[in-house]
Amino acid sequence: MEKLHDLNENSYKKYSDWHDILSDSIKTPEALAEYMPVNISEMKKVADCYPMLINPYFFSLIRGKEDHIGKQAVPDLMEIEDISGSDDPLCEEEQSPTPNLTHRYPDRVLFMVSNRCAMYCRFCMRKRKVGLPFTVTDSTISSGMEYIGKNKTIREVVISGGDPLLLEDDAINRILKNLRSIRHVEILRIHTRIPGALPQRITKNLAKTLKRHHPLFMNIHFNHPDEITDESARACSILADAGIQLGCQTVLLKGVNDNPSVMQTLMRKLLTIRVRPYYIHHPDVVRGTSHFRVTVKEGLKIIRSLHGHTSGLCIPQYMIDLPGGGGKVPLLPEYVKSVSDGKIVAKNYKGGEYIYPG
Repeated sequence: MEKLHDLNENSYKKYSDWHDILSDSIKTPEALAEYMPVNISEMKKVADCYPMLINPYFFSLIRGKEDHIGKQAVPDLMEIEDISGSDDPLCEEEQSPTPNLTHRYPDRVLFMVSNRCAMYCRFCMRKRKVGLPFTVTDSTISSGMEYIGKNKTIREVVISGGDPLLLEDDAINRILKNLRSIRHVEILRIHTRIPGALPQRITKNLAKTLKRHHPLFMNIHFNHPDEITDESARACSILADAGIQLGCQTVLLKGVNDNPSVMQTLMRKLLTIRVRPYYIHHPDVVRGTSHFRVTVKEGLKIIRSLHGHTSGLCIPQYMIDLPGGGGKVPLLPEYVKSVSDGKIVAKNYKGGEYIYPG
């Protein structure tokens, strides 16, 4: 573990550019074994099925394979022992009229423009395709643009992946510019984990590029308070200073953040870096991820722990994405006990009952 400690001592700061950090990522079990004790043969079986990649910055946050950061990044044999769920439980492929574009809701589409990430999350809902070659090409992007241009009901485009911010600035600008040229597209939204996983990628030039295409929103992915560092705070400041409204989509994960205290701390810290908590996602029923799943009952308990104990600014919606392509629905703690013509009986965050005249 001495080598792991050595790597944790900000050694990623030796790199002059985010490209260099990314290119020196840990991509094989053999490379990971140089820094922490792992079973190479077992881990190779996992990595052959679901690619691994941990960049030096994100690796610097890990204090051990089984800690809350390590669980997210280090392959686990349970990923290939899991026979529950399916590769695509949300039926994205069935709802894709053209490759890598999902049209589930009437007025918006999800547009996958990259198949790479700065760190491959072991709980990824797109494990079936992220990190694999040829899943996203210039041709699929062009087909997606054509589909969006022809469908005038589409007013919002969610740009996703993989991670779209791993594209070069020019490529990002070209995609946003082409989408902005479609008159019926009103809102652009980018989904990314880069500010927390590789904050060095967030440069002033990138922010300048993004700023050209307002109204532009960005949902960022943070799962644990320890992911909020000086570097990630700086990255979020650069984006916020460019006028980009930042939200956070957190995934509720067993052994990572399934704890009221941890979740409260995360939500509060997000506000300090100018990121508004947006969603807490209940984990999807994706094959290879069952060891991350908690019960809905536990999730509701955590949401209830936020109400009354933190500002309303800190409280995201708790969402579940219905299998079969049914879409997202909110899950709410039960506060209303009864409703009649004359009154509403409700309990507050402390459990006390109160009557509100009907």
